[in-house]
This record gives sequence, C-alpha cells and structure tokens, in this order.
Amino acid sequence: MLRVCLPLIAALILATLFSGCAVNPVTGRKELALFEVSDQQEVEIGQKAFPAAQQQMGGVYPDAALNDYVNRVGLRLAKLSSRPGLPYQFQVINDSTPNAFALPGGFIAITRGLLVNLENESQLAAVLGHEVAHVDARHSVQGMQRGALYDLGLTVLSGAVGTTSFGPLASQAGKLAAGLLDRSYSREQERESDWLGIDYMVRAGYNPNGAIELQEFFSRKLEGGAESDWVGGLFRTHPFSRERLEANRDYIRRRYPSALADPAALVGSRELKQAIARLEQTRAGYELYDEARRLEREGQLPAAVPVYLKAAAAASDEALILVGLGMAYLQSEDIGSARIHLTRAVQLDGRYFFPRLGLGYVHLQQDRPSEAAAELEASMALLPSLQGGYLLAESYEKSGQKSKALNQYRAVATADPNGKLGKSAAARVRLLEEE
Repeated sequence: MLRVCLPLIAALILATLFSGCAVNPVTGRKELALFEVSDQQEVEIGQKAFPAAQQQMGGVYPDAALNDYVNRVGLRLAKLSSRPGLPYQFQVINDSTPNAFALPGGFIAITRGLLVNLENESQLAAVLGHEVAHVDARHSVQGMQRGALYDLGLTVLSGAVGTTSFGPLASQAGKLAAGLLDRSYSREQERESDWLGIDYMVRAGYNPNGAIELQEFFSRKLEGGAESDWVGGLFRTHPFSRERLEANRDYIRRRYPSALADPAALVGSRELKQAIARLEQTRAGYELYDEARRLEREGQLPAAVPVYLKAAAAASDEALILVGLGMAYLQSEDIGSARIHLTRAVQLDGRYFFPRLGLGYVHLQQDRPSEAAAELEASMALLPSLQGGYLLAESYEKSGQKSKALNQYRAVATADPNGKLGKSAAARVRLLEEE
C-alpha cells in the first residue's frame, strides 16, 4: 500500500512546490515563493519602504545637484538593464557609513560615506549597476519570500496598517525597510549582481575597469583591517572576498577585453570630482561629527559637545552636524542652545524627521505647545515614531485639543501596549476620559 501511495505523495509535494515558485525575470530560474509578487506590487513595496529607509539612515543628502548627478548616472545604467521599465530612482543618503542599497521596484541609494571614497564615474557606475542588478534579479523580493519579512510584505501590499490623520503610526513600511536594509546578500547573489552590473556598465559606455578598481579598493580596506563603519556597513550586507575580485577580473577579461582597451570608454574622473566637491569640502567636518557621535555613544557627552562644535565650524551649515550638536545640547539640558541649532538644522533641511522631532520637544519644554505640534506633525509625516506620537499627543493636550490628544494617545497605546510609552499613553487616555 505504501509503495502505491509514494508516487502520489511525491507528485502532490512537487505540485505544491511548483505552485509556490516564481520565475526569476533575469535568470529564468524557478525560485521558492511563499507568495507571488507582481512587478506592480514590487514597485509598491519599494515606494512605501524607500522614504522610511531614507529617514532611518539620516535623510537624503541636501545637495540637489549631487542627487541629480547620481540619478543621471543610475538611469543611464537602468535603461539598459534587464528590467528597464521599472521606475528607478537613485539618491544620496546623508550617512557616513560606506554603503549602498536597493529596495524592490528600483529604489536605490548610495551613502555620502561611500560616494566620497570614489575616484571616478565608472566606479560610481559599478556601485549603481550592482544595485540595479539586485533589483533586476529580485534578490530583496527573494529575501522577503523566504524569511521573517513575509508577514510585513503581505501587510504592506494589503495596505492593512493603522492610520491617524498624519499617516501610519506603527509604520509597517518602516519595519519592512529596516528589515530589508539589515538583510545580507548571499555570495551567489553578489556574484550574479557583480556580473550583471558589469554588463550594464559596458552597455552604457563605461570602462569596466571601474568595477575592478572599486573592488581593489574594497580589498585593500578589508586586508588592511577595515574600520568598523566599513565592516558594519558595506561588508556586512555585501560580503566581499579576494576570490570575488579575481572572479570579476576574469569575467571582464573573458567577456569585455575590447572595452578595457577602448580609449572612448567613459572613466569620468573630472565629472565625479566636480559632483562631489561639496562632500570633499565638508569631509573633515563630518570626520569630527563621527568622532563626536562615537564619544556620545560611549557615554562621554561632555567631551562630545566641543567636538560637535569643531565639526560645525569645519563644515558650516551642514544640517546633520547641527542636528547632532542640538541633540547633544538637549541631552545636556541646555534647551536654549538646543533650540538655536535645531532651528537652523530645520531651516537647512526640513525634509529630515529628527531635527523636527527634537525641536518639537524643545517647544514643549518651553511651553509652546502649538509650535511643538507643528514640528511634531511634520516629523511624523516624514517618519512615524512612538516618541513623536506621544509628544504630539502631549502637545495637543497642552494646547487644549482634547479630542486630538485622545486619538493620538490611543494610537500610541495600541502600537506599544506593553512598552513604557504605550502604558503612559493608556494612562493619559483614562485620565482624559474621566474629565
């Protein structure tokens, strides 16, 4: 009886497996898929997660010309990629950690910390082409389908998130973005993206040697004892090895020997240097900023403040540095100084949630609840957070807007039922309802 049933059982198992498979649009291979994600749904996931990812990493670097330049280079590659119909976007993230990332649907970013280390446009094309390849091969989607991001992906696609007047509070898109950013690629996925990215470079007219120069730089960083920001950034999510470099060198020699020797192939040293001129000018200031942040993380706040001040002097009118300085003053209970620097940071870059959150708290401390509500509403629109939601409820309460305060406290209590803020919000709800 068992011998008779075994073929039937095997057939049922195979049918189940194949019904849960998706075809990779680049390789043509069938891959395990717990749920099917169409191109349209993939784009929707990226559209919802990309703004949250930007905010979580420091916001978009406030240099329109630089962002336009990076976007042009990226689109030059994307239109010649395996999936040219996706709505690709390329942006520079204001983060010192060297890294680059790609979200489903074609939403790609490179950090200030990686960009400032590049020497020419062909190296930039190698970075962006590699990330385009991750999108084309649906590597992030594969990770969602196989791992803990499954439920978040379904939630984002269904749109089933709790909302208030300003948008999602416990933002599932934000959680999904954090999960996607934290996910590491496999060596096979990295090799596939390397080779596809090189293909895109050559099609776009770049000298593929830029990809080798880039990985030679990575190899020197790794073999020389890479700093913690490299290990915790690019090398954590994009595992690198000497073998990977040699495999790419061999791939280019075999596939594109003429492109290597082509004097017309674009290198673009001058173009890149012009584009990152501001990054070079502010590099010393950001190095001091990073040192101040390290001191702060180690609990040395009194030592961090003067280093922040030096950073602000070395790179004046850099919003992120002023945010760090303002928040350090806030922790030192110097509310007046915090207000000055956070206000200036918002004036320079009002698209980043953190200075608005800090400034909202300052206004509350100085008994200006209406001004606090305006900043906190702006902060929550950029990146919903429990802290921002609770402070916003408090600002509504102090400005006499009881109904808004109740709704906001309830949202925080629902989003964080077992946490300190959630319990405090629930207590405020009970007190306000008794009035």
